[in-house]
Parts: sequence; C-alpha cells; structure tokens
Amino acid sequence: MGVFNLEEALQLAKERNLDLVQVTEKVEPPVCKITDYGKYLYWQEKKERESKAKGVGELKGIRISFGISQHDLQTKANLAEKFLKKGNKIKLEMRLKGRENLFSNLAKEKINKFLEILGNLIPIKIERELKKEFKSFTMIIGKKS
Repeated sequence: MGVFNLEEALQLAKERNLDLVQVTEKVEPPVCKITDYGKYLYWQEKKERESKAKGVGELKGIRISFGISQHDLQTKANLAEKFLKKGNKIKLEMRLKGRENLFSNLAKEKINKFLEILGNLIPIKIERELKKEFKSFTMIIGKKS
C-alpha cells in the first residue's frame, strides 16, 4: 500500500476492524500489515508446529579419541554446545585401536567426563545410551527442552 505515518495506518486498520501488525523492525521505516492479530498468531504457531514435526535439526558427529587431553575434551564440549543450541543432535563416537580395546573402562570414563563437561555448559538428555559396537563406543545426545 505504500508508506504511511503511524496515525494514518492505525486509522486504516481501525476502519476495517483489523489490527496493525509489525512484520519486521529491522528496516527503516518498519514493515507493517493490516490483519487480524488472532489469525496472525494462529498461523505463526502452526508454522512452528510444522517445523518441529519435520525435525529441523540434524545429527552431527563428534569423535573423541582414547588419549584425548582435558583441554581438547573441553574444546569438543564447546563445539557440541554450539550444535545443541542450533537444535541438532550429536552422535558421540570413540574409536578404540589395538590395545585400547583392553581398556574399555577407561574409555567409558573419558566419555563420562565429556558428558559431565557438556552437562555443565547446557542441559542435555541422552537419546541413545552408550553402546559398544565392534571397536567403538557410540551414543546420541540431545538438548533438554
């Protein structure tokens, strides 16, 4: 319809028994539309529900090694936090090579240490428990809602 000052836009909306809804405030002048605010909220919620149903997030992989240092563990946890905040899930994997297979209890301790560090950064929930698969441990982690 063009550019109007606020009073004119409000008057137009009032004449039509509708509401003046601001679509975006990032531009100058702000973009608004004349619509029924209740319907507008309904459609926004509907879009949100559909995006949740589609499962917007992906499965991101993080691999840690048996001999990973404490600092590197913290760095991987920070990366995992970024993924979780974006709505993704994480597949945590630790591959064991050679004699490392004999020390699977130490590998589990490293994984638990990683989970502890990550849990201090962001609330997490375990989607799939720690599972031993041939020469590796895997688990899937998600963000608590």
